[in-house]
Amino acid sequence: MFKTLFHKIRLFGRKHKEPYSHYYKILGFCPNDVHLYEQAFLHRSSSVRTDEGKWINNERLEFLGDAVLDSIVADLLFRKFENKKEGFLTNTRSKIVQRENLNKLAVSLGLDKLIVSASHSCSHNSYIYGNAFEAFIGAIYIDQGYDTCKKFVEEKVITPYVDLKKIVHKEVNFKSKLIEWAQKQKLEVQFALVDSFVDSQNNPVFQSQALICGVSGGIGIGYSKKESQQHAAKMALEKIRKEKGFLEKLMEAQIIPQETQQEQAPENIEEPVSENDIAEADCLQPRILEPIKLGTETI
Repeated sequence: MFKTLFHKIRLFGRKHKEPYSHYYKILGFCPNDVHLYEQAFLHRSSSVRTDEGKWINNERLEFLGDAVLDSIVADLLFRKFENKKEGFLTNTRSKIVQRENLNKLAVSLGLDKLIVSASHSCSHNSYIYGNAFEAFIGAIYIDQGYDTCKKFVEEKVITPYVDLKKIVHKEVNFKSKLIEWAQKQKLEVQFALVDSFVDSQNNPVFQSQALICGVSGGIGIGYSKKESQQHAAKMALEKIRKEKGFLEKLMEAQIIPQETQQEQAPENIEEPVSENDIAEADCLQPRILEPIKLGTETI
């Protein structure tokens, strides 16, 4: 049944006349189950239905690959930077696995040419290459195990395509990225000050919420409003990328009358973000805050 199913996928994919040799050029080894790799490039828009009525695409492999890639990159950074603290390692990993970078890695490996998708989906989905890359990692993990998967990431991805020295010093402005994405989608972004207080050292602490068309994307905390907004924006970007149904929720919110959105919005809302804010937004490096104790509770 599966052979018939994936034969259909190969015919639809155009470029699978010699799948084993083709994947060997990318992987450096022959796959045990070529069907896994073909599924990794099957976008949801081109899902294939089995005889049992089950729809097959790359979303489950993407979910698995996301977790495996995080683990592998964390392992590599832990060994590479022995004297660096957790905050540095977390931020560096975030830069490596961010969607824009994964898109570039997918193209560098030639994975973009293997994706099976409805033509309109590729042009409108800026995450499709990165998603396929993660699904590809998931396929390697299932097919070959963790050690081979880690070796592939290190030797075929990190070493040739990731400049660790450069990426360590790269600053990621999550607020700017969220604003740019929202403007392309014609969605309104706002940042609201949710709370402010002092920590155990009497330093001011701020909590800000990222709102997209009035829908909460995340609440960030920091020692300045701008830093808390950076954390909130980062959470919103992760939510957009990983949480199923969130994009649809934003699109639904977009058509709600403006008066209704204003009634539902929290107090202390700031002015809507304009294009000028992109240039003015600080390129802050997110900081890992120490636990803040309020009475007997720890935040």
